[in-house]
Amino acid sequence: MPIVNGLKVPVRATDEEMRHIHIDPIPDEQKPEVALQHLDEMRKKFRSFVLAMESCIKCGACAENCHTYLGTRDPNNIPTNRAELIRKIYRRYFTLEGRWFGQLVGAEDISLDIIEQWYSYFYQCNECRRCAMVCPMGIDTCEVTFIGRQILHWLGIVPKLHAHVGAAMEKVGNHTGLPKPGIVDTLEFLAEEVMDEFGVEIEFPVDKPNSDILYIPSSADFLLNPYTLMGAGMFFTYIGANWTIPSTVTEAGNFGLLFDQQFTQRHNVTRLLDAAQKLGVKKIVWGECGHGWRAAKMYIPTLADRPVRWPIVHLHDEVAYYIKTNQLKLDPSKNSRPTTLHDPCNYGRACGLIQQLRDVITAVTTDFREMTPNREKNFCCGGGSAVLFDDPEMYDLRIKFSQTKADQVRATGVGANGDGVLCAPCSICKAQLYPMVEEHKLGVEVKGLIDLVGRALVWK
Repeated sequence: MPIVNGLKVPVRATDEEMRHIHIDPIPDEQKPEVALQHLDEMRKKFRSFVLAMESCIKCGACAENCHTYLGTRDPNNIPTNRAELIRKIYRRYFTLEGRWFGQLVGAEDISLDIIEQWYSYFYQCNECRRCAMVCPMGIDTCEVTFIGRQILHWLGIVPKLHAHVGAAMEKVGNHTGLPKPGIVDTLEFLAEEVMDEFGVEIEFPVDKPNSDILYIPSSADFLLNPYTLMGAGMFFTYIGANWTIPSTVTEAGNFGLLFDQQFTQRHNVTRLLDAAQKLGVKKIVWGECGHGWRAAKMYIPTLADRPVRWPIVHLHDEVAYYIKTNQLKLDPSKNSRPTTLHDPCNYGRACGLIQQLRDVITAVTTDFREMTPNREKNFCCGGGSAVLFDDPEMYDLRIKFSQTKADQVRATGVGANGDGVLCAPCSICKAQLYPMVEEHKLGVEVKGLIDLVGRALVWK
């Protein structure tokens, strides 16, 4: 991560990489003016943004509820101060007191230095929305940083990671750039792994016409989380589902939500609906991805270019239903290690996917221990909104962001003997938690929830 004017900023996409995601970067000398134009558009379009700009009373309730501030103690990572980076520009140009009295009322002229501050701190926010839960004025700072990221995108300022993901998704339908032959080969290999380890014969159908279920996995499951994909395959096989994975959309995540909701996110929605229509499915089931599930559940109906005639449900809603109706025979003793559950932010605070996770995990484990706090009050893993940069200084920040989560895990005692399980039913959470548990020496192994379901299934 480079340091610009003392700020830690993610390595950004080149101009050519930005053109791959349909943006011609704005020249530096024009960036302040263009940013101001977009800010004006946003305030006129979103009343919630105006609320955030004009209603903060600086009570500080958000400070001790923000894991990035707790991990870094950087004042600009206090949510209200992070929002202030854009609020002081709003105040200068769009309020009477700001136009008349300027710095006397905390207003500031827009500049390239300010835009660099946006880039640094808006990509240190994990968009977890925990601050919104405690704000007495109902301000959701996540909306502010979303808008800030969108404006940065229009200026041509996007982290290299996000730009690469956006381009890969448009090209092949997943974040990793894996083409259909690679998808098929990987799934065939995983089917062999299921047979070798569990003695169960399964098949991962790809592009199977007239399937009942279209399953959307995370592309990370092909590379980093094989047991998550194996667990899903075992579940669908166990219930006798007529299901398929579309080769054109092997991605539950939707990075457009995280940096470009105007084009990138909409493109991903169109690709999904094209696949559902082509394969003649009856239902879409979403895999383990927090922000992807939020994008699917909350944004597809408004972004779609056609009526959405398929119910869209989450995998763990399905599993919880089959458990509740006694249609799964499970042996929780197959998961006897001490286990705790991380509630992904976008499940708990955005989508209400809370109790279902507990219905599942208590049915498939023998020693489940809750974190404190938990459910919708849980803390972020520190990698939310794809703050998963590997350059050394940003990696160091990621580990600092995860300090509060590490303290939560340690307090459960699941890793006391070095054999615990940290269940994280989200692909970005897993990607963050893999290094986190090593750096903080927590003595736990990171697993997905459907991993544990697959292991607990009784086949005979």
